[in-house]
Amino acid sequence: MSRYSVAVAGATGYAGGEAVRILAQHPDFEVACVTGHASAGERFGRLMPHIPQLADLVIEETTPEVLNHYDVVVLALPHGASGPLADRLDPSVRVVDLGADHRLEEQTAWDSFYGGDFHEHWAYGMPELVTGTHDDGSYRRQRETLAGATRIAGPGCNVTAVTLALQPAIAHGLVDPKGIVADLAVGYSGAGKSLKRTDLLASEAFGSAHAYGVGGSHRHIPEILQNFAHAAGLEARDAERFAIGFTPILVPMARGILACVSAPLGEKAQGMNDAAIHDVWSGLYCDQQFITVLPDGELPATQNVLGSNAAQIQVAVDHNANRLLAIAAIDNLNRGTAGQAVQSLNIALGLPEDKGLNKIGVAP
Repeated sequence: MSRYSVAVAGATGYAGGEAVRILAQHPDFEVACVTGHASAGERFGRLMPHIPQLADLVIEETTPEVLNHYDVVVLALPHGASGPLADRLDPSVRVVDLGADHRLEEQTAWDSFYGGDFHEHWAYGMPELVTGTHDDGSYRRQRETLAGATRIAGPGCNVTAVTLALQPAIAHGLVDPKGIVADLAVGYSGAGKSLKRTDLLASEAFGSAHAYGVGGSHRHIPEILQNFAHAAGLEARDAERFAIGFTPILVPMARGILACVSAPLGEKAQGMNDAAIHDVWSGLYCDQQFITVLPDGELPATQNVLGSNAAQIQVAVDHNANRLLAIAAIDNLNRGTAGQAVQSLNIALGLPEDKGLNKIGVAP
């Protein structure tokens, strides 16, 4: 079988660069085109020297005329940029959007958190997301929608960590859906590559932690609630049944997310012991090859998953506070963005889901 030719738009950003890195090692893809904006005309190797086999590619302008020549296009662009561009891409081109423009199903959610033109929702690229149950009681998952998809919307990185951590509780009705709190330690690459704030300077960031997107303003919130609605077997419009206090905190590491998500125990969980609750997580993820539910007493750590598409998860119960705590560790650029996109692309093309992807971290 011939290899699929790939163009990566926004290839010199963190998300685009990670997509190029993963695809460059994938046996069924050939990265034949990289595009940018200010970097157009430069050698790719000058800006991304860690991918030497593609060093001599010349960065091209990000236009439909350039991108339409390839089998697969990966869009790693800011929100509001990928939607209009995607509208002009040939329907025969398979497109994966790493940005936000095609994630949300409800326009009201988009208008409240993003603004600007609302674009059609694409097949959501989180294969392990529970979307209900089949008649035989088995979980229905998002990978069923991804099979054969020609347009894929990559999830947000924070969204991925929070969803994977808590969705077993949502799917089984174990927590109060209005009392969810998520605190995340996020590596600085999660804030993007452009220098927008003084707190992204090394002198400001080293040795310091900094909260951002506070007070219910972070744009990943509606996407998280949309996922919770689906995990409960509901429609996106039912996301209002859930509420989350969401606080991401930039910490001095290059990449990685540690999400600590808690909620009051629901009535259904009151009679369950800790082992039974842990079994819910183990059962929901037992056949998901990129996700590890750790044994009781072991805790996730970002260094264990860096550079991989893996996620580590643990669940515990705080009996004094009557709250459930779920913890997830992921690499925000790999599992949270580019790796998950390639995983979804594999499914869409009928390739083995794990092809070209790493499940092993690089600790320490």
